[in-house]
Amino acid sequence: MRGIFYFIIVVFCLFCGCDVRPGAPTAVDSTIVHRDDAQAIYAAFQDHRSNFFVESKGQVVKILPDDIKGSPHQRFVLKLPQGQTVLIAHNIDLASRVDHLALGDEVYFSGEYEWSREGGVIHKTHHDPRYRRDGGWLEHKGVRYQ
Repeated sequence: MRGIFYFIIVVFCLFCGCDVRPGAPTAVDSTIVHRDDAQAIYAAFQDHRSNFFVESKGQVVKILPDDIKGSPHQRFVLKLPQGQTVLIAHNIDLASRVDHLALGDEVYFSGEYEWSREGGVIHKTHHDPRYRRDGGWLEHKGVRYQ
């Protein structure tokens, strides 16, 4: 019965033009209000805390080469509203690469914060393939990558 239900959903999504692949980029509803955990990220940096999910936005200040050791990750640095920088490590095995990323672009994010001396790393910016937690995501120019 469950298999039939999923089949119907997939057929419906295909008929409506939806991309049902996990990690496929999707258009973002412009009425979404994002949470801003920039102050919590700053406090975690000051206290050397890690392993909790955050949501905020930042401006792209550096685009780095992909990390190709293990699972490939798209990497770039965001400057948060209060001035702190964080590295975004976006797993491109589990989610689509952020298209047309440029210096100065605004990127919203949801992911797990890990402390580092340089300001921190945001990772798990993708769906959870095991469905044990809410997935993270990146939003850039009206498109969500998860």
